[in-house]
Amino acid sequence: MNSSEEIAVSGMSAGRSAMRMGPAELVQAAAMARRFYLEGKSKIQIAEEFGVSRFKVARVLETALERDLVRIEIRVPAELDAERSDALRARYGLRHAVVVESPAEAEETPDPENLGEVAADLLGELVNEGDVLGMAWGRSTIHMAAALDRLPPCTVVQLTGVYDAGTSERGSVEAVRRAAQVSGGDAHPIYAPMLLPDAATAAALRNQTGIARAFEYFDKVTVACVSIGSWEPGISTVHDMLSDEERAHYASLGVAAEMAAHLFDAEGRRIGRDLGERCITVKADQLRRIPEVVAIAGGQRKASAIDAVLRSGLVTSLVTDTSAADYLMTAGPTPKPALSRQDPDGQ
Repeated sequence: MNSSEEIAVSGMSAGRSAMRMGPAELVQAAAMARRFYLEGKSKIQIAEEFGVSRFKVARVLETALERDLVRIEIRVPAELDAERSDALRARYGLRHAVVVESPAEAEETPDPENLGEVAADLLGELVNEGDVLGMAWGRSTIHMAAALDRLPPCTVVQLTGVYDAGTSERGSVEAVRRAAQVSGGDAHPIYAPMLLPDAATAAALRNQTGIARAFEYFDKVTVACVSIGSWEPGISTVHDMLSDEERAHYASLGVAAEMAAHLFDAEGRRIGRDLGERCITVKADQLRRIPEVVAIAGGQRKASAIDAVLRSGLVTSLVTDTSAADYLMTAGPTPKPALSRQDPDGQ
């Protein structure tokens, strides 16, 4: 995923502006440029080799760039959009933003599978030996786990309960175990539903030994992966688990997005905190204290939800696609920088 730089050094075949240099100057400039850009020699080393001052070397190199004798090209893999990535990172004050080209045949599909593949590569960069990696339920995090092929030794903990929508995807428990297998570290899955009928049942489950052990790691998580859902069927885990009456209630509060079973309005403020009491999930203030929270979400249908969650200040990095990125770059007023990690309740 790292960008690569290609240095093209040409001699007599340079453009017309470069031809104004004499042949000896052209040959010397090309040789110096080759030493500096391709061989990695310092200006002092080049000066010593050619018997000139380092200031002379600096002028020659500058002239070589101005007159198109040297061309520098920054290249990234075709599926990555470097310009959109940098613009999105700056707009939301993110630590990392990676924008992937949207598949032409799946323009309306949220979270294309290639997002998970790119997120897996990003995770390989972000996770260090000894870290605690947290993973919340979501199709995108499941895709990411399936694509993982490298992780340093780390502990992997599940951040939310499970949700069985009758889909063909392997679940969050398997994703946690897969990540731990790749890293060679310990796995702490949660064998419990994400949403319970009432707060008392949820509290009782949290006190069960295996679940309580996983919860003990929540304050130790250093890197977290989360998914984002918009408030509509099939794109929000919480929406699909609630009754029609409950959906209408939270819709009346202005819900625009959900992440790790937490609900947000369009401004990124947390709403419906009573729902959280019924959920097996990491707390919002715990998420806010995690140094690196990577959200994986894309598609036009999720674009406004992604904007809402980014405005909450809980996310530090984002993997998305060009379809969502184009919306995000013009979505309302410029948000506060995410790295300020403001209170998710808007206080």
